[in-house]
Amino acid sequence: MTIVRIVFVTQHVDPGHPALAATVPKVRALAERADEVVVLADRTVPGVLPDNCRARSFAARTKVGRGLRFARGLAAELARRPRPRIVVAHMCPIYAVLAAPLARPLGVRVALWYTHWNASRTLRLAERLANVVLTVDRRTFPLETPKVRAIGHGIDLSEFGCGANGAAHPGLRAVALGRYSSAKGLETVLRAVRLALDDGLDLRLEVYGPALTPEERAHRRELEELVRALDLERRVKLGHAVLRAEVPEVLGRADVLVNNMRAGATDKVVYEACASCVPAIASNPAFDTMLAPELRFDREDARGLADRLVAFGRRSPEDRRALGEELRRRVAAGHSVESWAAAVLGAAS
Repeated sequence: MTIVRIVFVTQHVDPGHPALAATVPKVRALAERADEVVVLADRTVPGVLPDNCRARSFAARTKVGRGLRFARGLAAELARRPRPRIVVAHMCPIYAVLAAPLARPLGVRVALWYTHWNASRTLRLAERLANVVLTVDRRTFPLETPKVRAIGHGIDLSEFGCGANGAAHPGLRAVALGRYSSAKGLETVLRAVRLALDDGLDLRLEVYGPALTPEERAHRRELEELVRALDLERRVKLGHAVLRAEVPEVLGRADVLVNNMRAGATDKVVYEACASCVPAIASNPAFDTMLAPELRFDREDARGLADRLVAFGRRSPEDRRALGEELRRRVAAGHSVESWAAAVLGAAS
């Protein structure tokens, strides 16, 4: 009998992490399809992974120290029999760069999972060294390469339910989720809210997300100033980060999610909203296979987004509910964590 082992490399395995919590269901889905998954990470919260998972930490005080501990940990796993079928470097190209010289000479494939617009020198090197590049859509990897395989985003639909989405209540409740990063385009969203209100739409927007860097904290302050300048204090709430376990509840209170993420990476929260039967209005062109034209807008076009919000607000609760259910079916068909894990295993050969 063939024993399947996988080495999965990531920064953190933590269901409470504000940015990386979605990694946990991906590792669990891989564990369902393998005999053993070894997780190499800077930090892994105990007790969150299945019994057939082992964790190795490469945490160290310095970058050189982390690299050395990473190499030692991977070398030890490659020395065990049977050798891993594949090493999966999750989002950080440097993991693929460090893994390839150790794994590939032994016949162990290296896969880079990456969905972002940043075409760094490290990414270019990782693309050359990896056997295969996995991403959501061919447009979510910034380099032209025949190594790319589009495998969907990997959403755990069991975390998200439709609930009472589409229920009748006064006004339109919109939500935006994600870091307070300029890449999220929230200035345009706020201006669109002002325009939609001026058009007569009874609209409220809640924004939730972490500000993890000095740049993000400064950007949040800029957004607070813009809220005041646009006289939106009674219509817009700029909230703080929510726990991963709270995301379904936040989505369940909303009629629509608004997403203005910079092109080059399809924000997973759009898929999570659709999995919750909450329609999304988004600017990223790569959502053209998920969202109809009336649910998309040009990234800098506040007027266009306002028009989409007004038109959505005119839909009946029944129409919204039917749309949400169709979007959930689309997530299940092309972006489930089960299909994602199966595609990762498929990349091992």
